[in-house]
Amino acid sequence: MNSLFKPPNHPGALDELPESETDTPQPIPALHPISMGFLGTIGVGIALAGYYLLTNVGSLITWISIALFIALGLDPVVRFLMRRGMNRPLAVTSTMVGLLAIFGGFMALIIPTLIAQITQFISRAPEIVDNFLNSPWVKQIDAQYAVSARINTEVERFFGDSGAVTNVFGGVLGVSQTVAQSMFGVLIVLVLAIYFLASLPGMMSFSLRLVPRSKRTRADQIITRITRSVGNYVMGQASVAVLNALVALILMTLLKVPFAALLTLLVAMLAFIPLVGAVIAGVLVTLVTLTLGWQTALIYAICYFGYLQVEAYFISPRIMNKAVAVPGAVAVISVIAGGTLVGITGALMAIPVAASAMILLREVFIARQDRL
Repeated sequence: MNSLFKPPNHPGALDELPESETDTPQPIPALHPISMGFLGTIGVGIALAGYYLLTNVGSLITWISIALFIALGLDPVVRFLMRRGMNRPLAVTSTMVGLLAIFGGFMALIIPTLIAQITQFISRAPEIVDNFLNSPWVKQIDAQYAVSARINTEVERFFGDSGAVTNVFGGVLGVSQTVAQSMFGVLIVLVLAIYFLASLPGMMSFSLRLVPRSKRTRADQIITRITRSVGNYVMGQASVAVLNALVALILMTLLKVPFAALLTLLVAMLAFIPLVGAVIAGVLVTLVTLTLGWQTALIYAICYFGYLQVEAYFISPRIMNKAVAVPGAVAVISVIAGGTLVGITGALMAIPVAASAMILLREVFIARQDRL
């Protein structure tokens, strides 16, 4: 009977010790039906409590994930300063001060321009809409499909519905609450990122204590490889986004596209999203350049999307050469899945998560299968 509870002997993999033939687990004693039901009820209660916590602290988990992502992204800079002779506290302080100085200087330069352009955009919005609606190709489409008549009908129907107008005011209040919550989230993420960056070695050491002593050496190598690959990816993606925004700014300046500073900031934010972010930014800016004529929009689209091809084949591979390579199909699937499940945050972190999963799969599961 004891042989039924004896696990099969397999050779160790990844610094695992071979299983001893004498380490035979004892059979689990039978429980009374009442005890079994009581334990099952406790298990269901714990599962429900966990589900309640996850559904009510989802934003906190998102903030923690973003902060850890930023900390891993800044860790290569800290390690670079440490190789130049700084200790870690000084390197972390210098990194955060430098980051805040760059961000503050950038915002100090761009905020006045943004305020002026946003004010100008609001004041010129009716004129821009009129010019757009009075353009020849819009009039041609309207003559064929009676678009303006349908829009006027829907607008009259909307304002004739008191419930719809009430929902608009409720939506405005909801947007205000969302903006306030987002500002609070930015502050929390910044503070957590500083703490994570300062205590990253301690966090890794504590994580290794959870691994059996016989496997800690190999686990340390895998964790170090994962964290460094994620950090290199974040720094590389930031560099690609800055280059992307710089190219867009140069093109918009040469073509005299209105609201260039505002659109450059939009391009920089969207370019952080891998695979699809730069394409979305190009489409949006191209639509804005249509206000200057289809020739200007065509020139911008050809130049910008041509740069994206150069970036994909020459710039990104050189910048990302220290990050873990992810197959194209896996990258696309992971970005779509991450964006569907978690939104923009999931899309941003999808490729590093996929790369980490591939490292674990190759170094743990496949290595174990090769040893069996």
